[in-house]
Amino acid sequence: MSRAFVNEDSAADHANAPIERQVSSQPNYVTAQGHALLQAKVSELQAEHAHEAAKGDEADKQRLADLDRDLRYFNQRLLSAQVVAPATSTQKVQIGSWVTFVDEHDNEQRVQLVGEDEADATKGLINWGSPLGRALLGAGPGDEVLWLRPAGDLQVEIVRVDPA
Repeated sequence: MSRAFVNEDSAADHANAPIERQVSSQPNYVTAQGHALLQAKVSELQAEHAHEAAKGDEADKQRLADLDRDLRYFNQRLLSAQVVAPATSTQKVQIGSWVTFVDEHDNEQRVQLVGEDEADATKGLINWGSPLGRALLGAGPGDEVLWLRPAGDLQVEIVRVDPA
């Protein structure tokens, strides 16, 4: 087929299509707060999409494509979300627990195990499925666990477990 019959606009649209967001293969366990955050994110994206689409021919096509991609991702995450019961134990780390631990260099940290989409290391919110989250999950005060890190494994001791 001659290149004369190729729709250049269509080819350009595919070249600028956003890369799909990868969905984790781990179960989508979330805290009640994480579920609310997912719902809020979907609502926010729907509003932004409606606002941009309302511009008609003046709409930013790339922005609409990005919003469509993000809506597909967050709708899928919301549909697959499995809300866990609030953490109540002080003897066993659960999703939602706040965990205080000390490493072999006497550095103390406090983190909360949360769902993947609500994780934010700067706020101490750690994905339960991360290497640190998996090391802590199910352990209790006085337990030593091995945190498998790319920078080198680190032995940590759980000092305290607080419910959410």
